Amino acid sequence: MQPIVLIPSRMAATRLPGKPLADIHGRAMILHVLDRAREADIGPVAVACGDPEIADAIRADGGIAVLTDPTLPRGSDRVHAALSILDPGGRHDVIVNLQGDLPTIPPDYLRAVLAPLSDPAIDIATLVAPITSDEEANAPQVVKAACSFDGGRAVSPALYFSRAAIPWGDGPRWHHIGIYAFRRQALARFVALPESPLERREQLEQLRALEAGMRISCARVEHAPFGVDTKDDLERARRELKRTPK
Repeated sequence: MQPIVLIPSRMAATRLPGKPLADIHGRAMILHVLDRAREADIGPVAVACGDPEIADAIRADGGIAVLTDPTLPRGSDRVHAALSILDPGGRHDVIVNLQGDLPTIPPDYLRAVLAPLSDPAIDIATLVAPITSDEEANAPQVVKAACSFDGGRAVSPALYFSRAAIPWGDGPRWHHIGIYAFRRQALARFVALPESPLERREQLEQLRALEAGMRISCARVEHAPFGVDTKDDLERARRELKRTPK
């Protein structure tokens, strides 16, 4: 595999406007995410920027920034557009789509997400972590994956994703972590597909892939990193990163 890590980022967050440039110990949040991706050392890293000010911050830090159409609706569309600019020759056959609001993500998670792609039948790989409380299981902002690691399996097919507490009954539930490793052809197919009915209903774009018959597989990690969506999340990130400096 020849991976490339692309981080989609834009300023127009509804709950925390301008969050990519939010200060965490003198460094913009998007730069902390860039640091984690660099530390993973799985391939080149670039930021797919929806706004010039994000690109300026990335370039001032010595990073690679690609300005993309600000009207693109989703991060996956932004990643695909940046890929076509950065790698028109198709050298990179795996694209890791890392959300730009995960400044505390362990770098080894970016290595872990590649594991399911050892199976050539898998189109898209992602990560899950154990759900540890009823509160987490029932929170609609926590996306759950229907998968199973019974028998000591290291990876598991994703059968469904939901904001509801699935699957029903006793047993582990899995918190989906929004990091994806796409095969290049799968990313191109995915962004060309129309929005699907279940995607609209659950507001989860990965359901578009499942409804189209694409195969998603999950690797298990120890715990789910939190995304920065609110001022409280930002304060938590400042505390976490103060404990574990770069």
